[in-house]
Amino acid sequence: MAHLGYFRDEYVGRRRWLDEAAYADLVALCQLLPGPASSELGIAIGMTRAGLPGGLLAWAGFTLPSAIALVAFAYASTHLGTADLRWLRGLQVVAVAVVAQAVWTMAHALAPDRRRLGIAFAAAVVALALPGTPGQLAVIAGGGLAGTVLARQVEGPDVRPVAVPIGRRVAAASLAALGALLVVLPLLRRAVASPALAAFDAYFRSGALVFGGGHVVLPLLRAAVVAPGWVSEPRFLTGYGAAQAVPGPLFTFAAYLGAVEQGPPGGVAGAALALVAIFLPALLLVVGALPFWGLLHGAPPLRAALRGVNAAVVGLLLAALYDPVFTGAIHGPADVGLALVALGLLAVVRMPPWAVVAITAAGGAGLVALGR
Repeated sequence: MAHLGYFRDEYVGRRRWLDEAAYADLVALCQLLPGPASSELGIAIGMTRAGLPGGLLAWAGFTLPSAIALVAFAYASTHLGTADLRWLRGLQVVAVAVVAQAVWTMAHALAPDRRRLGIAFAAAVVALALPGTPGQLAVIAGGGLAGTVLARQVEGPDVRPVAVPIGRRVAAASLAALGALLVVLPLLRRAVASPALAAFDAYFRSGALVFGGGHVVLPLLRAAVVAPGWVSEPRFLTGYGAAQAVPGPLFTFAAYLGAVEQGPPGGVAGAALALVAIFLPALLLVVGALPFWGLLHGAPPLRAALRGVNAAVVGLLLAALYDPVFTGAIHGPADVGLALVALGLLAVVRMPPWAVVAITAAGGAGLVALGR
């Protein structure tokens, strides 16, 4: 949400690249699409300004600063001794507060009535009962189906499509490429024993299935990299906590994961592969959706299905708050207290996330020093 405000100030207020109506139109589209909304909005603004090259450069400018910072953190956390990393306990605990606040905020925005709140709770039950990718796909599909039945009478704001310098043939080809990659990559992964191909497929699918905001990528990425043993659970939660301390989209968490993966490619090459793979679906979706936006926002059944999906991902994130975030980071009363302090600083004091991360990291180091 902060990114959307920054974009409006910069590109509507200061640079005047867009008017208010066009900006609101792009925000509405990116909120409907799966993937990281703020990154998709940046790509869309770049495309309205300078076509496909503008979209690619906008993505690079928005993504690389935080990705570089997280790769540097990955190298530091890997090569420093454990005695120097007592504060990593705090980074694991702060993830509990961050995800809890995200669940609360998203529930107010995406499940504001009893019907959609019911979809969210049902989705949480399914996600906990069926962990991994099958359960997540069932949650998304079930949410869309429930939305068409239960959320048809919910009305959203009227918007008008914005003009973009991209034809519908290019858009159709982009959507076809997205569909083809979703089908072909898993088949190639089974046929070819390539760690790089397996990693690309895992991050690509994670980026393609995210609805509702960047935090929802947490359970998808955990299923993709922790379950097969590429990244350990503590290292995963540590990186997620560190991702809260850097500016930029949360999807750059993938760069950290690619850098710390056990086995090839790993390092900078692994980070670059993960970063491209997880953002590629967003790029293909924006290129494919912008020219057809006039048809999309005029389809009430699709809107109802997407409202159901958005409610379901609240439940998906609620399930992730319990497992792996809470179960992986909370090991006693001291951790509970530290998590409550972090949540209070975020939700009540409204302290910037990077400051909360720094305070919680120091608190974690203190608990380790005291033997708690």
